[in-house]
Amino acid sequence: MKKSIDLPSYLDQSEEVKARFERLKSREVILEVKNLCKDYKTGKGSVTALKNVNFKTHRREFVCVIGPSGCGKSTLIRILAGLESHTSGDVLLDGNPVTGPGRDRGMVFQGYTLFPWLTVKKNVMFGLEMNNMSETQAASEAALWLDMIGLEKFANSYPHELSGGMKQRVAIARALVNQPRILLMDEPFGALDAQSRSKMQSHLLEIWRNVDITVLFITHDLDEAIFLADRILVLKAHPGEVQELIEVPVPRPRGAMQFNSPEFLATKARLDELIHPPVVEQDVEIEVKPHMIRFTNVEDNVE
Repeated sequence: MKKSIDLPSYLDQSEEVKARFERLKSREVILEVKNLCKDYKTGKGSVTALKNVNFKTHRREFVCVIGPSGCGKSTLIRILAGLESHTSGDVLLDGNPVTGPGRDRGMVFQGYTLFPWLTVKKNVMFGLEMNNMSETQAASEAALWLDMIGLEKFANSYPHELSGGMKQRVAIARALVNQPRILLMDEPFGALDAQSRSKMQSHLLEIWRNVDITVLFITHDLDEAIFLADRILVLKAHPGEVQELIEVPVPRPRGAMQFNSPEFLATKARLDELIHPPVVEQDVEIEVKPHMIRFTNVEDNVE
């Protein structure tokens, strides 16, 4: 028989965590989403993917977005990136409306999206050169980022020569080399094995600690969301609406030992409750008709 564990409330915060959130909320707002709606036209009529989504993200904040399949997580991040239009509402970056892609947003997808014909260094340089930076300066900037992500020795390698985790580190460097205001990540570690995923989570937190960047990270993994985020935006499905914006009570810096801490487990229990609500059993009356009854010999049931 399993022994139940008494967990604290996920709303309980230590004084250290409270102070961290006070500092965070005092910073400038980088991204503001107001009454965001997205409708799709189909052959059977209109389908609402997102409905009245509202939230703000502060400078140097790490926000994760989770929700059940079909809640519109990827649609949301594509709208924020300017890759898809919204039906109504506002998306403001530094107070300015988002109307299309821009250098002020870096994007990292689940797929590695590296150019296979370019070396690692050339992949990182690509965006800089497209923005008219000289090759010499672009090479210098790329070298700094490759050093930061620990891949300076692989500068002249090609993507097919790298592991999945290394490819994503290059994709992150390529997104950050343009110095965007916010880094948008759509389940970037979803294709990695568990060990590589864990390493990439730690790599990302290390990069985030050393760079003035705000991160909005889409994931379906509850442990990943709690481990990475300052706050977690929980969407519900059909249509995607905000259920709750949770302040993660787990202290920083984060480590593997915290996965079993009371604060971590309490937050995970709340997320699981939101995303997988208990099924309410209903009494169903069944009408039994004579032709449905099969009579058997009593001896058939005697061993």
